[in-house]
Amino acid sequence: MFENEERQQTALLVAVDTGEYDVESSLDELAELAATAGAQVVGRMSQKRPSMDTATCVGSGRLEEIALFAKNGDVDLLIFDHELTASQLRNIEDATDTAVVDRTMLILDIFAQRARSGEGKLQVELAQLRYRLPRLMGQGRSLSRLGGGIGTRGPGESKLESDRRHIRRRIEALEEALESLARRREQLSTRRKKDGILSVAIVGYTNVGKSTLLNALTDAGVLAEDKLFATLDPTARALELPDGRSVMLIDTVGLIRRLPHHLVEAFRSTLEEAAGADLILNVCDVSSPDMDEQVQVTRELLENLGAGETPVVTVLNKSDLLSQEPLAMGRRSVLVSARTGKGFDELLRVVSQELEQTQVRLRLLLPYDQGALSAEIREEGRVFSEEFTENGILLDALIEKKILYKALPYRIED
Repeated sequence: MFENEERQQTALLVAVDTGEYDVESSLDELAELAATAGAQVVGRMSQKRPSMDTATCVGSGRLEEIALFAKNGDVDLLIFDHELTASQLRNIEDATDTAVVDRTMLILDIFAQRARSGEGKLQVELAQLRYRLPRLMGQGRSLSRLGGGIGTRGPGESKLESDRRHIRRRIEALEEALESLARRREQLSTRRKKDGILSVAIVGYTNVGKSTLLNALTDAGVLAEDKLFATLDPTARALELPDGRSVMLIDTVGLIRRLPHHLVEAFRSTLEEAAGADLILNVCDVSSPDMDEQVQVTRELLENLGAGETPVVTVLNKSDLLSQEPLAMGRRSVLVSARTGKGFDELLRVVSQELEQTQVRLRLLLPYDQGALSAEIREEGRVFSEEFTENGILLDALIEKKILYKALPYRIED
């Protein structure tokens, strides 16, 4: 008997350095993306150019080198660290006789592997179709020039035209389905705010430990792997703060530098839920040399989503990997280790401090004729303990500010 094992694809990474960003760092990230998708990186090539070649992205000489390396090195896949046009994809494949994917296609493939919820799968499919549509159209420009008329109508039209129509119809159906889900989420968010439930969103770069942090704080049981985009679907769990308040802690999809426009648009509704939170935890990897850029990428996206005014606490995670602690820390910065639990007490204290105080914890002695007030406190807030004494009902409770005036006359000192 023979055991069939699926051979891991080998990949060559390719980039053009136009001076817009640090190509080596970007290629390091591309290598992580490739590994997450299941490919083995066997080499990388870059070329300094004032701009990308419109036909093949890289120059003709470098393309010949790539083709030779692919042939001699038994390379299955060329991964370009840019978004390629349909003609560039076709020209590179023709010249190298090797399959080609670009950065966006690679990320979409990872998202397709990672999506678990129905909404996540819809969002990924929408992003894939939006990406594919202009590339289909690029391949069929000669057909578009025919315009219309005899011979171009009805069942005689090309498969390409049929594919285009099918994709457009599917995009419309997906957009409608996602709009419906977004409206439902907005209603739930409105209900939560009406009920006084505060929400805290965990956002940040991919693979900085957001899911590990959520698991450690709430025992959520969310998949936490040392891979990019380990979490794609948002997860919400209840978290109790030191002051007795309960908040909704929301984990979100990880961000990445140069996140493709198609993905930002497809996941806008999910990201907007985080943007609508009462407080944002911007988690970053304090052991990474790219930490400052990670923080900046998150801030820029939040501003684009209209969350620039939402208070943000910067969570410096993976502190257990540091040889020494940072010398200076901002008021809204907390050093933690999601793996060991270090800094959690301080993090919860800062979260309590930064969240709007909608409830106050008091000890009350209510006369027995104030049963209605006792019921209202229980309904609007939270009762920690209740004792029936000869002088009345002794309560330790969280009381909503809107009924605080009713409770204050019965306040007793601790």
